[in-house]
Amino acid sequence: MPKYWRRQRPAASTDDVTTPRLTVSTALLLTVPPLMWAGNAIVGRLVHEMVPPMTLNLLRWVIAFLILLPLAGSVLRPVSALWRSWRRFALLGLLGIGLYNSLQYLALQSSTPINVTLVAAGMPVWMMLVGGLFFGATVRRRQMLGAALSIAGVLLVLSRGDWHQLLRLQLVPGDLFMIAATIAWSFYSWLLMVPDEPTEIRSNWAAFLLAQVSFGVVWSGLFTTIEWRISEPHIAMSWTLAAAVLFVAVGPALIAFRCWGAGVQRAGPTVAGFFSNLTPLFAALMSSVFLGELPHVYHFAAFGLIVGGIVLSSMR
Repeated sequence: MPKYWRRQRPAASTDDVTTPRLTVSTALLLTVPPLMWAGNAIVGRLVHEMVPPMTLNLLRWVIAFLILLPLAGSVLRPVSALWRSWRRFALLGLLGIGLYNSLQYLALQSSTPINVTLVAAGMPVWMMLVGGLFFGATVRRRQMLGAALSIAGVLLVLSRGDWHQLLRLQLVPGDLFMIAATIAWSFYSWLLMVPDEPTEIRSNWAAFLLAQVSFGVVWSGLFTTIEWRISEPHIAMSWTLAAAVLFVAVGPALIAFRCWGAGVQRAGPTVAGFFSNLTPLFAALMSSVFLGELPHVYHFAAFGLIVGGIVLSSMR
């Protein structure tokens, strides 16, 4: 185990890590990210031929950086407490901004949104595994049952109410990238539960996010440089691409990260992980809106299963 994680690993009895606290306001906070992520998946697939995946990730976070700079630019000054904890923020920037988002866009190059969503549905399981193996968290029976209910809801959406549809799904290399992205996000979420940064940064959401984004932009720039060296990418400039980049920079980046970070600190990574399974439901509903189709009965049944899994997992 890396020295950093071993040093930060909390005791198994730490309430902030093992005991979820789910309130209405926290549930609303944790509902925003999957809504934004659903839009991110649709937009990412829409522009996958217009811009390379690593480049798209770099562009979105450069814009996010520029938006955050006027709000918390002082955190980057040489005298800032940020530089005492630069290793932590470099790690958060790598896992949550550099790796997760790049791998997700890379997955959408060769995999369908349905397959990517199906793979990402394993988030609650990875959250429990990472928490138990690396952060001393206790996995409860209710959480395992909740995971089963939540994943059943996701499968119901993906199968469109016909379980035989699942037998026709085939995994492609992009799905492996999404598995790696999900694992990276699990580590990122658990690290958010280990407060190891100066209070003045932790208490200011813009400063806390800008500190991560600053290092995330560096990682994303490195990945983009490699992408342009080993391939022959191109960017098809258009107003559609510009609007897409602006959306993924503001919605799935700034708004979703802000709400996810606050929600994880309140409810814990394991409970928060169940909310990620709302993403395929929102994606299906968005597709229905764009295609002019009304929601089906199985959408409501899936919503009931997913919410049931969330409630069951958060019970004391």
